[in-house]
Amino acid sequence: MERSEAYYFSAALSCAFLASCLLFSALNRQQRSPYMDEAFHVPQAHAYCEGRFQQWDPMITTLPGLYLVSVGIVKPAAWLFGWSGSIVCSTGMLRFINLLFSIGNFYLLYLLFCRMHHKKAASGFQRILSTLTLAAFPTLYFFTFLYYTDTGSTFFTLFAYLMCLYGNHKTSALLGFCGFMFRQTNIVWTVFCGGSVVAQKLSEAWKAELSKSKEQKNSPAKGSFSELIKLFRFLQAYLMSLKNLTTLFLLTWPYIMMALVFFTFVVLNGGIVVGDRSSHEACLHFPQLFYFLSFTLVFSFPHLVTPGKMVSFLRSVQKHFLRYSILTTVSLFLVWKFTFAHKYLLADNRHYTFYIWRKIFQRHELVKYILVPVYIFAGWSFTDALKSKSVFWNLVYFLCLFVVTVPQKLLEFRYFILPYIIYRLNIPVPSLSKLFLELAFYILVNVVTFHIFLNKPFQWPNSEEIQRFMW
Repeated sequence: MERSEAYYFSAALSCAFLASCLLFSALNRQQRSPYMDEAFHVPQAHAYCEGRFQQWDPMITTLPGLYLVSVGIVKPAAWLFGWSGSIVCSTGMLRFINLLFSIGNFYLLYLLFCRMHHKKAASGFQRILSTLTLAAFPTLYFFTFLYYTDTGSTFFTLFAYLMCLYGNHKTSALLGFCGFMFRQTNIVWTVFCGGSVVAQKLSEAWKAELSKSKEQKNSPAKGSFSELIKLFRFLQAYLMSLKNLTTLFLLTWPYIMMALVFFTFVVLNGGIVVGDRSSHEACLHFPQLFYFLSFTLVFSFPHLVTPGKMVSFLRSVQKHFLRYSILTTVSLFLVWKFTFAHKYLLADNRHYTFYIWRKIFQRHELVKYILVPVYIFAGWSFTDALKSKSVFWNLVYFLCLFVVTVPQKLLEFRYFILPYIIYRLNIPVPSLSKLFLELAFYILVNVVTFHIFLNKPFQWPNSEEIQRFMW
């Protein structure tokens, strides 16, 4: 890191932390008691603080990583500073754990941008601005200030990904296990780390194969049928080699071990969810992928929604009309047969998704079908943004994206945080104008979100509790 870049990064980190501290103070003054899911997480953390590790709230569906880390931080701090028991595991102190995680996420995002986008691909200022923008990503940033699992889950997953990129695979798998302890679905991103290693080896071998046949300029990503046949034959030959399989196993065995740990857990636990499973049943909710692509289109609109992109999309539709017709037909069928509305989505008017569903999807029965062209454009823009990555990397990423979104019945934006961040890290670094526009949009969304949360409370009939709007 050059000295000037180090100064700019330190200034950005300090300003972000100061702003977060001021917002943290305002939120804790307005909402002192546990809110929403904090009503389960905070008492569970209290039990762990008091050494009652056998106590477990059956309504909690995630593993105890958040509570174990919290106790590991606040207990030594209490001993060091002489804090009383009422302060040690208070709601405010537990929320502060996530504020610390958010600073770690800021630093990890910067290291990831530096690792993935070198000086020739992006300037130091672009990397810092990209870091600041992604650290302010509204869905993640909001839950920094509540005692939820999202910030810590993101921290360990990003840390695992960074170690994977540096080739420290045992450390990466161990950090992946920590992420798994925060949220079970994070095992998918541990598998992604292992899959990205395999994808890199396959890409190297594929380039060598093309070089031998003097077809270096051809790319399997172009989509022609002959290229797909060549690619399939290459994969078949590569994976039939014991030497190649041995090499891949030696590189990825830590991730394989983590996958085995996960499957052992699922067998012993009788499922992926701990605690209350009645509201977290897996299903084939294919439109979840469409919702994620639309979510990405909105939050990446400076990069994905440009006149040039739209013209390119229309040309692609004109050139491959039959292909898009088939895709549209399949999408309409998936929307028709596999659209589900979770009871929480329909009943809890504190979440933005409640209003999105009611104001858009429930306006008319045909709306969900009318949106299919938007989904297709979002999917095309999304894949176009990742065209700089190899076909093997894209295959691994889209498989992980499918596994982490489609089985979820509940439309919940928090489930989109990690797949979005992985996508955003891997697209080429945008121009400064687009980054400033993206950052301004994120700040605007955050300002509106926190203003509504803090200043627009409401009450349910027959209830004295104050309710607030949130993601």
